[in-house]
Amino acid sequence: MIPIGDDDSDRRTTPFVTWMLIAANVFVFVALQGMGANQRFTMAFVTVPAEILSGHDIAKAIPIRDAYGREVGKLELEPTPIPVYLTLITAMFMHGGFAHLFGNMLYLWIFGDNLEDALGHARYLVFYLSTGILAGLSHVLVTAAVGSDALVPCLGASGAISGVLGGYILLFPRRRVRVIWLYSVMEVPALLAIGLWFVFQLISGAGMLGGSMGGVAYGAHIGGFVAGLILVKLFGGDRRPALIRA
Repeated sequence: MIPIGDDDSDRRTTPFVTWMLIAANVFVFVALQGMGANQRFTMAFVTVPAEILSGHDIAKAIPIRDAYGREVGKLELEPTPIPVYLTLITAMFMHGGFAHLFGNMLYLWIFGDNLEDALGHARYLVFYLSTGILAGLSHVLVTAAVGSDALVPCLGASGAISGVLGGYILLFPRRRVRVIWLYSVMEVPALLAIGLWFVFQLISGAGMLGGSMGGVAYGAHIGGFVAGLILVKLFGGDRRPALIRA
């Protein structure tokens, strides 16, 4: 079930912050990451759980292993020119490839505008960054708790976008979402569209019992979603007046 749009007919404001976040992610990937080719930049600003846990920068080569634990290459962690804790922010604006970027920006485009309208521009931006940071910390804690390799870096906006989904499903559970399902387009309530997405994260997260599986940090997705559920009302998500329809 792939979301492709939602009902924003009652949106009252222009989603400048959502557009800005999408533009920032695209700019970083194209101009700074060199569309994935500039590994020195990327490996300097990703979140490395071991760095967050220790508070110290780590710059060295780490082995890349396949699903069977066999070493298939090496990845060079570059020196980080900023405090390592700030990588919880920088990493959420970087992506591992075109598909990674497109998928995240599609979800942000669909669900971000209505949440921005409900929270207001400034509160929405702080909410987005806060849930992204909490998602990154969730990934770090899960990695440490299950004994996964804490040197494997993490990047992407999906943790923050998971927070957007958590806020959206709480404020707009009955909002109609257009999805592609079994080669057809249909409309379903947000509660179903996002709810199924979250169930998949839970199942996948339980199955991996670690920080990531197949390059996906499910711990960050779950942590970001829960953070969005908890924080959206604190950020003013209940202040939008009810719309009266004739």
